Amino acid sequence: MSSSLTSCSTPEQETQRYPDKFVNSDPALKAPDNVFEIIKAYFTAERKNPTPTFALPVHSITAEQLLNEESDVVYRLGHSSVLMKLDGKLVMADPVFSERASPVQFLGPKRFHETPISLEALPDIDVVVISHDHYDHLDKHSVKTLASKVGMFLVPLKVGQVMRDWGVSAEKITELDWWESETVNGIAYTLTPTQHFSGRGLTDRDSTLWGSWVIKSSENNVYFSGDSGYFKGFKEIGDRFGPFDLTMIETGAYNTLWSHIHMFPEQSVQAHVDLKGKVMMPIHNSTFDLSMHDWDEPLEKSLRIATERGVTLVSPEIGQRLEVGEVLPVVNWWNNSLAD
Repeated sequence: MSSSLTSCSTPEQETQRYPDKFVNSDPALKAPDNVFEIIKAYFTAERKNPTPTFALPVHSITAEQLLNEESDVVYRLGHSSVLMKLDGKLVMADPVFSERASPVQFLGPKRFHETPISLEALPDIDVVVISHDHYDHLDKHSVKTLASKVGMFLVPLKVGQVMRDWGVSAEKITELDWWESETVNGIAYTLTPTQHFSGRGLTDRDSTLWGSWVIKSSENNVYFSGDSGYFKGFKEIGDRFGPFDLTMIETGAYNTLWSHIHMFPEQSVQAHVDLKGKVMMPIHNSTFDLSMHDWDEPLEKSLRIATERGVTLVSPEIGQRLEVGEVLPVVNWWNNSLAD
């Protein structure tokens, strides 16, 4: 997929911007096709803690709390869903409030914990950014429920059509290519590359674009990774847009069978370093069972590796208030023995 910002004024340019299939910056690195091997691995993997055996700590959030907040803050809602207040504006990333990350709600990965606030209780949201169209990042129920409350959805190329098909007003959707930026209410949003893939069914593989987000307010610069394998693009993003006061980095759902499109904890920490991040917050864990590792392994390993490398890592409890750039002491809330 081209990273050029070509105008779409001719049919040829339109084709370049909206190809039939998108590819990674290194086209050889893509999602695996060994479906039967993956299914077999799921059923044969031996795990001690695939899901939590105790109630995870969840901090309730109120609309009043959000509206009265005056600092640049981040609230982790679960998995990769994040709610931020930047320059007095409410910004959400990849809102998934459904019980399951699945095309149906009677089958598929079920959440480990409640959300800190319900969709109905949320106040109006200024901007929602979407990283890609997978079910654990683009949730139809959440998008349709939020649509009337959201000022603008910023999405990768062709994701907008999915949302328009759900009834979201076209005027509320802006689609971006890699390296393109949009400024909303004084905050600059730039879609940056990741090494991943897209698709919500059997026939639409890579028909929409995927990416990460650089979000720059007047006081802070934050990075939201979406999903990605480790690649040289992190260093390029760091060189072009860093340093970052806070990086929210995918750390979870990894496996050797799909190592090109999801990072292991040591790679997540290295990505943070490449991005020139000051404080790292691991995301994409602790809400859904999406791989064969124990549910608490991503946080345990990333904390150990970050400590060894002198990287400042924070891991707030679900719904816990975190000021951007704050060095919040890590409490191992995911540790079973500490919870007993």
